[in-house]
Amino acid sequence: MTHQLPLLRPISARVQLAGQLTPGQVSALPEAGITCLVNHRPDHEQPGQPDAAEIARAAVEAGLKVVHAPVRGLPDAAAVAATRAVLDGLGPDDRAVFFCRSGMRSAAAWAMAERLAGEDPEALRRAALDAGYDLGRVPL
Repeated sequence: MTHQLPLLRPISARVQLAGQLTPGQVSALPEAGITCLVNHRPDHEQPGQPDAAEIARAAVEAGLKVVHAPVRGLPDAAAVAATRAVLDGLGPDDRAVFFCRSGMRSAAAWAMAERLAGEDPEALRRAALDAGYDLGRVPL
């Protein structure tokens, strides 16, 4: 069974954002050159959403590295640190997809993690806006 790739929104050269993914969509990510998946969605946030274990199984079966760093509201220190660790661990040929329900919390976690590495907050906000996410109210 062939699965359709989800809508992926590039936010940097190595990171793309997505809304909620299904296990089938996860299994198609390697076709797009994706090597790592970061799930920022907490379990049981909405009826019918696949839980982190289902997503992780599909990711591992597809050969992806997978990290679950759930975010409720603004990313907390643990989610930002986990996101930073993923970014630091990406090799030159690695590409990651970060996702949550809409991609907004993933955009915020990415920007906050990049800010920890000294990136310019306005450049981060511009990159997020170019990807379709307004981080104007996110403290960077």
